[in-house]
This record gives sequence, C-alpha cells and structure tokens, in this order.
Amino acid sequence: MQPTPPADADDHVLAAWLAETAGHRLLEVRQEGLEGRELKDAGDRAAHELLMELLERHRPDDAVLSEEGKDDKVRLERDRVWIVDPLDGTREFSEPPRDDWAVHVALWERGELVAGAVAQPGLGQVFSTAEPPVVPPSTAERPRIAVSRSRPPAFTDGLVAVLGGETVAMGSAGAKVISVVRDLTDAYVHAGGQYEWDSAAPVAVARAAGLFTSRVDGSPLVYNQDDVYLPDLVVCRPELSERILAYLAEHGTD
Repeated sequence: MQPTPPADADDHVLAAWLAETAGHRLLEVRQEGLEGRELKDAGDRAAHELLMELLERHRPDDAVLSEEGKDDKVRLERDRVWIVDPLDGTREFSEPPRDDWAVHVALWERGELVAGAVAQPGLGQVFSTAEPPVVPPSTAERPRIAVSRSRPPAFTDGLVAVLGGETVAMGSAGAKVISVVRDLTDAYVHAGGQYEWDSAAPVAVARAAGLFTSRVDGSPLVYNQDDVYLPDLVVCRPELSERILAYLAEHGTD
C-alpha cells in the first residue's frame, strides 16, 4: 500500500487506494485486542474518520455520503458525490478470522456511478474500476445464489428451485456482490432492505466487470437520492438475468 495516492491518480485509482488504505487501518484495529461491540464500533469509527480525512485532502470540492456520517443534503446540489461504507459486514469483521467483510468507496457524478472500489482486507485484495476484473466462465454445474448468513430471504428458496441451483451463505453485501465477480457464486438477489452505501461501490465494480445489475423489478439502481434507502438489487451473470427477473415478476419477494 502506498502512503499517498499516485500524483496523477484519477478517480478510479483514488477509489482503489482509499478502499485499500481504510482496509489496512481496519486490520490494525482488529489487532488491538477488542472484542464484540467494542471492536465493531472501533472499526466503524476508525475507517470513517480516515476516509473523511483523505477525501477532504484529495477531493476537497466533492460531497460525501457515508454510512457513519451525518447526511449533509448539500450533496443533492453537487455534481460529484463519494458514497462510502467504511466497514461493510461489521459482524463478520468482529469475528476473526472471517474475511467476508469489506470497505466500499464509490463516486457518483451527474446521475451515474463513474468509479468504485471494494476492498476485502481479509483476502488482501481490492476490486475496482481502475482495473476492472474479468469474470471467468462459471465453474459450477448449477447456479449458485449468494444469500445472507444471518437473514436469508425466504423467496430465494423458490428462485433457487426454479433455477435448479443452490445457496451460498456469507456476510457483507460487498462480499456477496464480489463473490459473483470471483466466480464463487453466479448471482446475488436481495430484497431485505439496504442503503445506497451498501451497494454503490460493489455495483460500480460489477458493472465494470460486465455483470448485470438492477432493482428486483428490473429498473435501474439510482444513487444520490434524497432518501438513501435502496432496499433491493440483483447482481448476476448476464445469462441468468431474464430468468431471475421473470421469477421475481411472477412471485415477488414477500
């Protein structure tokens, strides 16, 4: 990890560097001897404060929306807004040696996600739009659907049955999206409630990798809204999108 971003860093490179830097800070926090709620809170705080400091230093004219910060509505008047989740998967972070937690850094500009990075410090990897990952051909004989390890939605049972697939449980929304990029799964379908920071960076990376992304009704995922609640999403290999959306249109997610 470089102590400062490259002098000529564009937004893609900066997003990757920010996510990696915050990830290293979180690994340090994990070594401080804290447990449970104290570890969760320390991680949230340390990563948020570091990202805010670095964005103020390197992109002082941009607005920021962070899960751990106050929602300053000035962002609605700006052309550029960084959407960050300093620690996605706090529960998993507090359970060493689990690695299914992440740091999300995305940039929204004039209506679109234009850059993003997801660091998985436990893996020592950063997935970003600076060097979009190449999704390998699926190695599975049947579709694998990523679901929450703590709150798997009931509707996925029917979806999996129709697809002839199987579920793969894990934490962190970012880890689940990136699991499709990594060929650990083939789709992530969620309808249990999320916010913009939960999906902005993973979706930016998934799109750059050529994956399909949408709301569960097939409409686009839209960011930097007044209400940052963005409760559902589909991220999958393109060849699965029609079957997944058709099932959701017929059966819903209740």
